Amino acid sequence: MTQERNGAVQFKGNPITLVGPELKAGDKAPEFVLNKSLVETVSLSDYAGKIKLISVVPSIDTGVCDAQTRRFNEEAAALGENVAILTVSVDLPFAQARWCGAAGIDKVVLLSDYKAHSFGEAYGVYIKELGLDHRAIFVIDANDTVKYVEYLPEMTEHPDYENAIAAVKELL
Repeated sequence: MTQERNGAVQFKGNPITLVGPELKAGDKAPEFVLNKSLVETVSLSDYAGKIKLISVVPSIDTGVCDAQTRRFNEEAAALGENVAILTVSVDLPFAQARWCGAAGIDKVVLLSDYKAHSFGEAYGVYIKELGLDHRAIFVIDANDTVKYVEYLPEMTEHPDYENAIAAVKELL
């Protein structure tokens, strides 16, 4: 039985249920399979040996999600080749690709959790009521240990960009 965290966070002031565990710094990062396209998938092991900043957004076509992805794309250049910045949403892969092209996003990799929501459930961000992944940030070291976690208490708020980037820089 999958763990449910009722009222763990809010959407516009209303409590929502997150499915999956609440990850903490020190936990082993759960494996995942996400779609890079409709047929191509990637997993955590595809980023072996790299520091990973995983930015989870409910939908790339909303204001905060757009701003969050653009901000990490800007920060990526200064972090170097040993850092993979991944944005995860349940948007379809072709919607993600369209958005990236329109937004000029070239350093962040957008990955889709639309098929099985396995990332959302493994990382404790799947929203039972909405079928979306909740806004969160995970920084994972080169050995796949979680080093930084931020589950946003309110889905419509921005994450703490400075703390997330600082967590990555500590691992460089």
